[in-house]
Amino acid sequence: MRMLRSRPEGFTLVEVLIASAVFVTLSVGIAHLFAVAGAAGVAARTQTSASILAAAKLEQLRSLTWRWRADATDAPTLPESDLTTNLSTSSPGHDGRGLRESPVDTLSRNIPPYVDYLDETGQWVGNGSAPPAGCVFVRRWSVRGLPADPHRTLILQVLVISVREHAVRGALPWARRSGSEAVLTTVRTRTGL
Repeated sequence: MRMLRSRPEGFTLVEVLIASAVFVTLSVGIAHLFAVAGAAGVAARTQTSASILAAAKLEQLRSLTWRWRADATDAPTLPESDLTTNLSTSSPGHDGRGLRESPVDTLSRNIPPYVDYLDETGQWVGNGSAPPAGCVFVRRWSVRGLPADPHRTLILQVLVISVREHAVRGALPWARRSGSEAVLTTVRTRTGL
């Protein structure tokens, strides 16, 4: 007579527990990966929007008059500068500072008329010293004369930061960037000479 050996069918409890632990560990890791990827996507979108909004303001500043005006003999001798355009409103007005030199700390604090506020789509929602409701981005700019030749050359800077980052930073100096803001700088020289 042959002896029949019994063969266990299925899995033991230990095997089921080990498989469950591996599955849970992998699931947690994958969920964390999705969370990190989602946060990175939001950060990239914010950074891209900030860069576009900074470039738009820089172009507005560059479009203002900054040249030499010709005298009666057509010789370009007199400086001509836009000193009245207000770029902190939805449509530029004539009650602003144009390309006049801004206070030293306009990139660190909200100093009208060197600041405006934008919603998540980049639409203007206000200006002033405090962000209004619906504001997602704070945009500040600075107009400084080049120390070596301030009557001929300007340094234009624009900073765009999210309201959330602005609240985290508060009044801290801008010695270090966080990476979520955009800072663009250009040099503008009078033309016509």
